[in-house]
Amino acid sequence: MLSTKAQQEIAHKLKVFAHAEQNGNVALTCRYFGISQDTFYRWKKNYKSKGEIGLVNSKPCPQNLKLRTPVAIEEKIIHLKSIIAMMISLIDCYGSF
Repeated sequence: MLSTKAQQEIAHKLKVFAHAEQNGNVALTCRYFGISQDTFYRWKKNYKSKGEIGLVNSKPCPQNLKLRTPVAIEEKIIHLKSIIAMMISLIDCYGSF
């Protein structure tokens, strides 16, 4: 069973295809829906080869945990950002030092 979001993605893309079929102009359809023609034809290719499942957005690549910033460094960055935000709010209240 597909998620609601996946079903909405499929319905939207099928609506784009129907619009293009109805007016016979892919360029105008793409402009109307705010997508590129490359995107339209990529969706169409996926639909022809995989069916409706091909219209569901997928992640571009698997997560590579080796590239992730270590949690300790993430926590330090968040802490420093909160200190900076506090300093900015103090400057806003009291003016510059």
